[in-house]
Amino acid sequence: MVRRCTLRRMRERQPAVYLLASKPQGTLYVGVTSALVQRAWQHRTHAVAGFTACHQVDRLVWYELHGTMEVAISREKQLKRWNRAWKIRLIEERNPRWRDLWGEILGGTPAE
Repeated sequence: MVRRCTLRRMRERQPAVYLLASKPQGTLYVGVTSALVQRAWQHRTHAVAGFTACHQVDRLVWYELHGTMEVAISREKQLKRWNRAWKIRLIEERNPRWRDLWGEILGGTPAE
């Protein structure tokens, strides 16, 4: 469960690494941002042309908050080197049903 103080920090500038999926077990995308809510909204609405818009990868299925952008970028690079099975395992440890975590980052119900 995400604490309220964490949710407040996410609405401000908070380095985060995230995984998007087109559907459960679908196409995956690894990204890093300092504004997770804003960046997730951009992916959801296909506001920016690119890989995620082209492949309909707009479901936030996993994220991790970090203290600095340097740490977040390092973690993103690590995840990008991971094979698909490892990424799927990471998602399913926290989000076994591949729920869209959009509501969670807005302050709604946390993933099961």
